[in-house]
Amino acid sequence: MAQRGSRTPRSAVKAHRHRAKRWSAEVTKHSDALTLEKKVFGKRRPEDIARSLKRSAERSNRRKSEPYRSAMSMLTFYINRAGKNLSRQRLAILEKTKGELRRVFGREER
Repeated sequence: MAQRGSRTPRSAVKAHRHRAKRWSAEVTKHSDALTLEKKVFGKRRPEDIARSLKRSAERSNRRKSEPYRSAMSMLTFYINRAGKNLSRQRLAILEKTKGELRRVFGREER
């Protein structure tokens, strides 16, 4: 029979899970790569998201790589971390943003 005192209190487990789920939101807010416009990933048009990411990447003096790479990395990070919580419609908009980001940076595929 397990000892009563050996279990972690539920409140501690719940608090840990909450913190663990929120780390990606903190990365998005406080990234060393970019300072993002508020609610940039909530915009409706891929063009608007791409332009905002480009602006953020070009203005940032904390990024470690070129602006295009930093912007695309942040977009990909957001898509990957949001995962199953994104609706199909939202995911489609964000995936279209990748192509739009290539276009605004002059990196269109040939």
